[in-house]
Amino acid sequence: MKIVFAASEVAPFSKTGGLGDVAGALPDALARRGHEVLVVTPLYGQIDRKKHGIWPTSTRVFDMPVHERVLESGVRVVFLEHGHFFDRPGIYDEGGKEYDDNAHRFAFFSRRILPTADALGFGPVDILHLNDWQTGVAALELSRQRGLRPGFTKSVFTIHNLGYQGVFDKKVIDELGLGWDAFTPWGMEQYDRVNYLKAGVAFADWITTVSPTYAQEIQTPEHGFGLDGFIRSRSNRLVGILNGVDYGQWNPATDRNLPSRYGPDDLAGKAVCRRALCEELGIEDRPGSMLLGVVTRLAWQKGIDMIVDAIPALMERNVNLAILGSGEQHYVDRLEGAKRYHGKRIGLYVGYDNGLAHRIEAGADAFLMPSLYEPCGLNQMYSLKYGTVPIVRTTGGLVDTVVDATVPGGFGTGFRFQDPNAGALIDAVDRALRAFEHPARWREIQQAGMAQDFSWDAAAARCEAIYERA
Repeated sequence: MKIVFAASEVAPFSKTGGLGDVAGALPDALARRGHEVLVVTPLYGQIDRKKHGIWPTSTRVFDMPVHERVLESGVRVVFLEHGHFFDRPGIYDEGGKEYDDNAHRFAFFSRRILPTADALGFGPVDILHLNDWQTGVAALELSRQRGLRPGFTKSVFTIHNLGYQGVFDKKVIDELGLGWDAFTPWGMEQYDRVNYLKAGVAFADWITTVSPTYAQEIQTPEHGFGLDGFIRSRSNRLVGILNGVDYGQWNPATDRNLPSRYGPDDLAGKAVCRRALCEELGIEDRPGSMLLGVVTRLAWQKGIDMIVDAIPALMERNVNLAILGSGEQHYVDRLEGAKRYHGKRIGLYVGYDNGLAHRIEAGADAFLMPSLYEPCGLNQMYSLKYGTVPIVRTTGGLVDTVVDATVPGGFGTGFRFQDPNAGALIDAVDRALRAFEHPARWREIQQAGMAQDFSWDAAAARCEAIYERA
């Protein structure tokens, strides 16, 4: 098939979260399965063109320059240049404030996805795979072009996080010429405003989410963010496909970010990684203590309130914390306050450091992920591969990837808890501590996790099946 894959961020060129990881890995996996894939994304000012080998082409789309990088897999990544819209320090926001013209920026992007493929001679396009609200207008545009394009292009729209919908004042209908015919309860209208994500759900041929459990959750009032009823109306075209992990980047046996490498049959290197991590973050490496790792956005969704509220009780136990994160300042302030009070019991790095993220995954004994909701999650899957036992809340993709190991002797890969509060989190940590005190049992849980396979090939095969149905 010829697949156009469009996303507002694509790792390693641009990334703010999991969407970038998916857009960087899934097209490669599809190409390895024999498909021709063209990735379309904006050329942001922060992208280092020389470093990434991105070069201008002779192609222009509506007089807009197009740049390209061909990956080893054969995937063509094309970048759309527009100085006013994309040459900015941030992707969606700056200094914590969203750009006030995001409706215009991403409608502009959406409307140039298929014309770019056409201009490059990539066609006829079989599948247009769109991702999140930034591409929702493209689903609407394609639905209006049916019968006017060569071939018969079908669209798939993936919801990575329903909490971000791209909702704007309805005045953009006239400003952008979107057409009032689409501004209906069964189109892109929601509470008298324009909703770009809803446009994607309404006008795409198929809708996917990033885990099977999340596909069910977004049809409920608790996790539907006001769209649950509308999504239920399209449930016959909704499928949950679990994201994958790039084991070329996340594998303790080959990871160059680590001071020592290791695998499931020989975990000696993991102890080396723990000692080095404690030294790097200034953590007191107390005998018999459990080191809990946290790599996260400091945001409400990620359950940071639970972590901060639980710290006093955790410090009463033989537990230390290694935390890497950036985000909302009030969470930074609370964590820095806890660090000052508890000293060497807590290692804290505010910001993002990819190498340190790998070293926390390798050096921690367990990984804490108490998300209030989690469409898929990647860190719990990284943790499993690194023999770092995940302690997670029972939601979204965390349900689909972590099997509770509370029952002694039973199969399990981590520890789960349900209630979104510090007490439930501490209870889960206590259950993990009881297993940790028995090295043979702990190793059993580690090895069960390390044996799991969440590679991108499995996700690509499931996407391929949806493309065929479309």
